[in-house]
Amino acid sequence: MPHHTPLIGTIVAGLVVAFIMGAIAHRLKLSPLVGYLVAGIMVGPFTPGFVADAGLANELAEIGVILLMFGVGLHFSLKDLLSVKYIAVPGALVQIAVATLLGMGLSHLMGWPLMGGIVFGLALSVASTVVLLRALQGADLVETRRGRVAVGWLIVEDLVMVLALVLLPALANVINSADAGGGAGALIAPLVGTLLKVAGFVALMLVVGRRVIPWALHWVVHTGSRELFRLAVLAIALGVAFGAAYAFDVSFALGAFFAGMILGETPLSRRATEETLPLRDAFAVLFFVSVGMLFNPAVLWEQPLPLLATVAIIVVGKSIAAYAIVRLFRYPNDTALTIAVSLAQIGEFSFILASLGTGLGVLPADARDLILAGAIVSIFLNPILFSLVVRARKQEEQDEEDARAAAAAAPRMGHVILVGYGRVGKLIAERLTQRRIDFTIIEDDAEKVAEAKEAGLPVVRGNALEDKYLIAAGIGEARHLLIAVPEGFEGGAIHEHARHLNDRLQVIARAHSDAEVEYLESLGVPHIVMGERELAGRMLTLCGAG
Repeated sequence: MPHHTPLIGTIVAGLVVAFIMGAIAHRLKLSPLVGYLVAGIMVGPFTPGFVADAGLANELAEIGVILLMFGVGLHFSLKDLLSVKYIAVPGALVQIAVATLLGMGLSHLMGWPLMGGIVFGLALSVASTVVLLRALQGADLVETRRGRVAVGWLIVEDLVMVLALVLLPALANVINSADAGGGAGALIAPLVGTLLKVAGFVALMLVVGRRVIPWALHWVVHTGSRELFRLAVLAIALGVAFGAAYAFDVSFALGAFFAGMILGETPLSRRATEETLPLRDAFAVLFFVSVGMLFNPAVLWEQPLPLLATVAIIVVGKSIAAYAIVRLFRYPNDTALTIAVSLAQIGEFSFILASLGTGLGVLPADARDLILAGAIVSIFLNPILFSLVVRARKQEEQDEEDARAAAAAAPRMGHVILVGYGRVGKLIAERLTQRRIDFTIIEDDAEKVAEAKEAGLPVVRGNALEDKYLIAAGIGEARHLLIAVPEGFEGGAIHEHARHLNDRLQVIARAHSDAEVEYLESLGVPHIVMGERELAGRMLTLCGAG
């Protein structure tokens, strides 16, 4: 068997080049999605050098679609949507309609068929979940009112796109039947059949899936095997998606979305998310690479005006529509600007729609190239626009209240900074509270931050690798830094940042392995606690052999 097979070559080339280009994009403060798309262009058939197997890349991309949609389902929150339903639902629907009509107008000028124009417009109407959330997180806006509206808006967009993915194959069959002169029955039957199949699948998932999936996962949890739990989550995601396609003839995307949504309602959803995240990220990267492989760079100089019009629809048309809608609902100007700029890009759903539309023969290849080029340009521009429009503006009243609360809770001279409020961090915080030692927590997980606030503890939300959060916690006046995060290598990076800001700081870090201990020692961390060593020492002490 040769070592270099098309499958291995495609995976290796996709991941290696994606890593290199993603790292460059991150260095340039752009979304790594841009790097992944560029990597696909580099290993695609339209550029010189190594060419990956497009057929295998598309099959790997299908797994990426399943896992992406599973992740969307896991993060789907009906509670979050209902909290902003009066603005998010009508706003998203109107904005989708406006963007779709603009896309259809451009497609008409290009001479494309009506169905191709609808798919093209829909692809331009939906923003990227990844880009939006990263932009909001970078500006600390996720937990604000405007952040919640933007996320709720995106949830509605995602639901509309899931519906579009379900109906598009049926509509393509209707068009083909109409072209063949099948009559009214041939037009209606495929749509009715698809809707009945979707209804049957949804009913099965709500009646049976909501009982079987949580029961199966709880049984696996009680086995105590982390590996088996991870495998169970992946089996549910892939199995439900494949079963939906095989038994009900509905898309992989819908099956995976419902599997994630049902799993997201269980207490195990967060653990399921953490366990499957590496694999989801890996196949999502391959999906974006496969999309980049479809892009013909010649569109940049062969169709500059259509490309400029496409970017204008994404960045200007959608933003104006969103801004007008939000202001119409009497929301503040900063909220309207935040949502408008947040949605001025397209991403993963656009790629899925473009790939599906091209595969079904309803979307011209030129339209797909314009969608991909528009996505790359808009993702390039979005962080810049977001920075200029959102970060320069004053924070909302809630942000000001949070700042005042943080200032009021600021520790006195010589306090302790605790990084991480997980299992170990909570125990440390409890002991520090009992001993009446002043301390401040730094934590970037929203749920853990909420837990700390409920307990009345002073907490700064953010990543301790960023100086601004260390400064907000009072690093210059602190006496001790307790790094309770489980990753020792991340702890080493935090130590370096902290010592740069306060060289008198006494640092105590946590490690999980001998390699992490050696790494931390090489950085000069004075005190390192490794769980296994402490357990062994304690047990020996108790038996008198310590």
